[in-house]
Amino acid sequence: MVEATRVLIFTYGTLKQGHGNHHLMQDLMHQKDAVFLGSHLTHQPHPLVIGPHGIPYLINLPGHGHRVKGELYSVSAPGLVRLDQLEGTRIGHYERLPIQVCREEDEKGVVVAAEAYFAHRSFGERLWERKGKVGLIEFGEEEGKGYVRIEDRPHGFDFLRDITSFLSSNE
Repeated sequence: MVEATRVLIFTYGTLKQGHGNHHLMQDLMHQKDAVFLGSHLTHQPHPLVIGPHGIPYLINLPGHGHRVKGELYSVSAPGLVRLDQLEGTRIGHYERLPIQVCREEDEKGVVVAAEAYFAHRSFGERLWERKGKVGLIEFGEEEGKGYVRIEDRPHGFDFLRDITSFLSSNE
């Protein structure tokens, strides 16, 4: 029997171990829909910023920001459906795009083709500019404390409305 195609997914935010949405990765691993492959870094620098509600966003502007620390998983097709749903790929919140990564302990070594969830192109670059073009190397424990889980957000919460409001504010 041939195993179904799996996709390598680079996680950098709330899906990482110790963060607010890692329970989904644990569930996928328990169901054999994901396998943890270790800590990795982006091969090229990319902007990583925090938006409204403490939500981390990787922005598809290679060459800007820092090499970002994260985790790599091998994910099945059913697992991807669940991740795409969480990340709002159908509603323009994130988009899953190619990225190159390497093992954290072998940062000058083998480069691996994977995919990551980037801020949607409709607002990603503006978010980078709004954050003063200052990014993070890692969404770590301290940054994770500012993340507001979806069930704790205001009733009627809307990702895109909140992003648009944030981008147009002067705060």
